Formats: sequence, structure tokens, C-alpha cells
Amino acid sequence: MIERPPLAWKPVGAVAGGVALALLLTINRYDYHRDELYFRMVGAHPKWGYVDQPPFTPLLVRLCITVFGDTVWAIRIPGVLYIAAAAILLACVAREVGGGAVAQSLAAAGTLTTFPLVAGHVTITAAPDLVLWLLVILCLMRALLRDRPRYYLLAGLLAGLALYNKHLIILLLLTFAAGLLIAGPRRALASPWLWAGAGIAVVVGLPNLLYQIANDFPQVSMANALAEDKGEDARITLVPLQIVWLGVFLAPVWISGIVALLRRPELRPIRAFGAAYPLMLVLLFVIAGQPYYSFGLLAMMYAIGAVAAERWLAASRPRRALLGTAVGLNIVFALLTALPVLPIDVVGRTPIPAINQGISDEVGWPRYVAQIKAVYDALPAADKPNTVLLTGNYGEAGALDRYGRPLGLPAVYSGQNELWYQGPPPESATIVIWVSEGDETRSPAFGSCVERAALDNGYGVDNEEQTAHVYVCRDRTGTWPDLWPRFQHFD
Repeated sequence: MIERPPLAWKPVGAVAGGVALALLLTINRYDYHRDELYFRMVGAHPKWGYVDQPPFTPLLVRLCITVFGDTVWAIRIPGVLYIAAAAILLACVAREVGGGAVAQSLAAAGTLTTFPLVAGHVTITAAPDLVLWLLVILCLMRALLRDRPRYYLLAGLLAGLALYNKHLIILLLLTFAAGLLIAGPRRALASPWLWAGAGIAVVVGLPNLLYQIANDFPQVSMANALAEDKGEDARITLVPLQIVWLGVFLAPVWISGIVALLRRPELRPIRAFGAAYPLMLVLLFVIAGQPYYSFGLLAMMYAIGAVAAERWLAASRPRRALLGTAVGLNIVFALLTALPVLPIDVVGRTPIPAINQGISDEVGWPRYVAQIKAVYDALPAADKPNTVLLTGNYGEAGALDRYGRPLGLPAVYSGQNELWYQGPPPESATIVIWVSEGDETRSPAFGSCVERAALDNGYGVDNEEQTAHVYVCRDRTGTWPDLWPRFQHFD
């Protein structure tokens, strides 16, 4: 059995504190991300599930707003805590396979890389998913490495809870089970504790499953829509992004983690994870899943590789200098590209928005709303009581809901994802201010649509709204209940 060193609280805590500080210092820069604006809207309508995701993150956003206020920083506080926790959990993974203080600190530093910083800065489902995946992985490691099968029960509980944030935990469990079949130990599959843990996961996640059944599996429809819309890009970028998420300089560390899992005899009890990661990539390629879905397993490979790196470093001082330089360069690049570090009027002149779409999606919302308000203000006074806003995507809808209501703008509707279910507009809405990336002048839903504005954030940052136009549409060609299905889209 591998000896487990003490947890190096001081250096690991310093890393966790460092990543938390980086997130806190940038928490209020720029503006909401489009997903945050969306969660803010749908979270106001509590449900067991939504068409595009389970309820946890939208409801957490609503809770943060209720407790701390309707501000950007309020809804981002959980992300800071998630990534700080992930730093400690990565250190625990390294410790589980014999990593000392250096390995644990290096493993924790994996959170000072591109994907964890993006996930911690913006309130998205990826950050709680990372924490839950690492917790499940730790439980499975202890069950196998320490011969403590009761940990399967805790793993099942955590997996069931993870289903309320995202259903991706199923991919982890499937690939882990396949890894057991391929690499062993196969006897684990006969453990009553393992199956009891699986039963706990099903029972805990049952309300979520029942919601899916009762609503004709909307998450399947959403997954199919994503595969159709982004599947080609997902397949092309799947392997390259595995390198980008943790940084090019740290790729040798996680690759050595895979090698160690497959070759070191003392790691044989958890060799299944070494098979699970490539199996995950194959599965994602087949289903056209998003490349970041594999990050939880990739982070585990990195933490195990940190133990191999610790042994490699012990051989000479130049090696320590080399790895220290690589980690430092990696952190600087990640901070600049993952977080809103540069002034907002400068970032548009850099390649950062092209590298990280999350940055560009935080820019321009108040200005866009002001431009839409100018179109509304130009309407005759008699038309305004019969006017509603309609947007092509949930970011625009969320921005108008957040910034437009205090300015006196009318109700906003959108056909994207869960927002479609909050419509249709009332029959009294005979005039529509339509924000769309398409040419709506020939829309069959209206007799006439006239373009009144083109959105511009004023910072030269390219995002979806920079190609959007604002139309005033009249002479509706049918009732809203008849027309509303035409506006529904999943993406």
C-alpha cells in the first residue's frame, strides 16, 4: 500500500489563497458573462430542471442575488470558493499516490491555469463540476488504493448530487467502469459496496431523472442540438484543447501522470483511470461532446504527474529551475488570457478575445441596452404600451432584463433554450423590437420589419452582438401562440 504523506497545508493553502486572490481582484472587472445573465433570468423561476441543464447553478445564482444583491461580484463568489477548493483537492489526489509537499503544491498550482481560472471567474456549471468530479475521483481512489470499499457509498452520494449541476458525471462513471473492465481490478465490479454506491447515486438523482422523463428528455434534445451546431468544431479541437486547458508548459506533467498510472506497479489498483481518460476522449469524439467535458480526468492525470515531477526534480537543481520557469510562464499566460486583467478599452486590440471567448462575452452589455433603448424611445408614444422586446440569444435577453427594466424598457422574450418556455408575448404586443443577427426584414412572422440600429460595444471587441441589428417589426401575421414555435431554438 502506498504511504500517504501529511497534507502540506502551508504551501497548498498558499496556492489556494493565491488563486482565490487572483479571482477576487478581477471579480468585478468588465461586466456579466452572457451565461450569468441567462442564469439570472431562468433562476428566477425555480424548477427541478431546465431544458438545457439541471437546476443547481441557476438556483445558486438566484440565491446569491437574494443574499448579496443583484451585482456581478455577488454571483461570482461561489466560483472563487470552488477553484480554491479544487486546488486543495488536487493536492489531495497527489498525496493519495505518495506525493510530498512539492508534488502537492505543484498539483494545486494546476488551478492557476487557463480552464480553472475561466471556470472560477465566470459563473458556469464547470466549476462545481470540477469540484464534484475530484471528490468522486478521490473516493474511488481511496476505495481501490486503501481497500476501503465503503468509500463507494460516498462516491455514489456525490455522483447523485452532481447530477443536479450537470449530467456529465455519468461520463466519468461510464469510462471508469470501462477502465475497470480493461485494466482492472475487475473484482471491484463485483463489490456489493460499489453497486450500493451506484444505487445511492440513482436514488439521490431520481427527482432529476423523473423531470427528464416527464418532459421527454429535454437534455437529450439539447445535446443533439449542440452536437449539430458545434459538433464539428468540438471534434477538431478536442485533442488540441487538452493541451491548452492546463497550458502547453505543463503538458509533460499530465502526460507523465498517464504513463505512471499505466506503468507503476503500486498504482495498479487505480490503473482504470489511466484507461478512462483516453476512453473519455474517444467517447467525446463519437458523441461530439465539448472538449472541456474531460477536464476532471485531465486534472487527475496532472495531479498524479506532479508526483512523478517531484521525483524528477529531486535529481538536480537545474531541473527545479526549469520546471519553476515553466510553471511561472504558464501562470502569467493564464492570468492574462483567462481573466479580465487588461483595461477594457485595450483588450480589443489584443488577441485575447479570440483566445478566450469568455472575455469577449463580458463586454458591452450596458451599451447594447442603451442602443436598444434609443430605438424604443424613438417610437411614437401611442405604440409603446403595445411593444415588447424579442432577442435572438439569451445574452441579449439577460442584459435587457438586467439593465433595461430600470430604464423603463418593456418585457423581453427570447426563443433560445429555457427562455422560450417563458413566452409567448401577450396578444396585446403588436409591435416588436427584435434584436437579431439575421436579416429579419423578410420575416414571415411580421408584415414589416425595419432596421433601426446596429449594435456596437465601442471597444472593438468582437462578440456575437457585434453582428446583431435592431429591427422594429409590425403587422404580426398570426396569433402569438401560433407564431411562437417558430422562434424556438436550442444552442
